[in-house]
Formats: sequence, C-alpha cells, structure tokens
Amino acid sequence: MTRAELFSQIQKKSSFLCVGLDPDLEKIPAHLLSEPDPIFSFCKQIIEETADFAVAYKPNIAFFEALGAKGWETLAKVTELIPKDIFTIADAKRGDIGNTSKLYAKAFFESMNFDSITVAPYMGKDSVTPFLEFENKWVILLALTSNIGSLDFQLIEDQNGKPLYQSVLEKSQEWGSPENLMYVVGATRGELIGEVRKLAPDHFFLVPGVGAQGGSLSEVAKYGMNSTCGLLVNSSRGIIYASGEKDFGKAARKEAQMLQEEMKVLLEKYL
Repeated sequence: MTRAELFSQIQKKSSFLCVGLDPDLEKIPAHLLSEPDPIFSFCKQIIEETADFAVAYKPNIAFFEALGAKGWETLAKVTELIPKDIFTIADAKRGDIGNTSKLYAKAFFESMNFDSITVAPYMGKDSVTPFLEFENKWVILLALTSNIGSLDFQLIEDQNGKPLYQSVLEKSQEWGSPENLMYVVGATRGELIGEVRKLAPDHFFLVPGVGAQGGSLSEVAKYGMNSTCGLLVNSSRGIIYASGEKDFGKAARKEAQMLQEEMKVLLEKYL
C-alpha cells in the first residue's frame, strides 16, 4: 500500500485506528475453546465487527508462532480475512542482518503479503535496508517505545546530550523515506511525541499505548499529527478484550467506534 492510499483510507473513514490482534488462548472467551481453531474464530469476529472503523490491523506474530505450525496456518487465514484496502502490519520486530533480513522480508512481504513489518534498529543499516527494497512495502522502525525497559537504552545521551532515540531517527532517514519508513512512538511519552515529530516531520508514526496502557489520544494528536495525519494509533486489549463473553465482537465494535468518533473530531481539528 502506498502512502497516498493509506491517507485516502484515513480520510474516507475519518479514522487513524489500528486494531492490534493479540489473541491469547488464556484470555479469549471460553466458549471459543471448543472451536476447531479458537484463535481464528476470535480474530474473524473481531475483524468483521471492527473493519468499518479501522484503517490498519496489527497481528502480533508471537501469539501465532507460539502455537507452532498450526499458528502459522491460522495467521495466514486471519490475514486473508482482512479487507484489501486496510493496511496490515506484521508486528514481528525482526532485526537481523544480510540474507537473514532479506528472507524475513520475503516471508512477510511475499509469502504472507503484509504491507509492513516492525523492525528493531539495534544492528543498524544492514539489518533494516533489506526490508526497504520491496516496492510499496513498509518498515516500521522502533524509535521511542512506551515499555519500562525503554529507559535502559533509548534515552541514554551521547557526549553532546543527544538521546539515542534521536540518533536512530536521524540516521535511519538516510535509508528510507516517508514513502516506506514509519516509526514506533509510544503514546505514554506525551510531549516526547512532539520531539520525534520535529525530527521526522513527514513520516507516519505507529503509536501503541492508547487505551489499556493509559496513553491519551488527544495528546498524541496534538503533538504528533501532520498534514497527512501521520498517525496510526493502535489499540489492542482495549478493543479485543472489551468483553470476555459471547458478545465480545459487539463489545469490540463499540470500543472501536468510540475511538473512531474521537479520531474524527481530532482530524477535523488538526487537518
């Protein structure tokens, strides 16, 4: 999917919502466990109920690959369910070098036909650029995350007082462009999103942490939105686990719609 196509979907749906698919067998409604493929049945209903409001879906690959070969089969079936005009993100956080990276890229971009993949930048250019060689495919590079451990490295300053995450942002823009490179920026960082936006004014940000993790959607929009929105705000648990009962699909739809309605107001305010 191209940048223009993604922005067109944002305008069409008045939404920049990404729904995270984190299907945990210990958390999905108990009545699904008797199904031949509980994870598929769960994701199917979530997608069917939320597709009106989402411009992206982000399967967390760990929840599928933990189930072995069957999990990969389920992932393939789930991705086939996602409407073709909705952006897909393989949340795999790959980050190896050379031929290994190229094969990861082929796996997710060609074999599974994802639009994008999350990538860790720690090993540098030769771990990232193989993913950037695929036309109309995207790298979503970890930049400033919202987990506690992010403080271990991302905010460490060099001798000039520049935090490491800023060096990652600056250097990586030599490898890709706003047409194929996005950044993960955690919602719970608040005003730091504004600092990232200054360094990457035209790039899209994938923003986790809204909802269950306590991030503020209005703060994200205030600091992070640009002239083409530039945001994909992810909600996982807040949507998919809105109910643990048989009405889980309807509950997910309600939560997704509430976020979309708030996003519509913010788009009208800032665009």
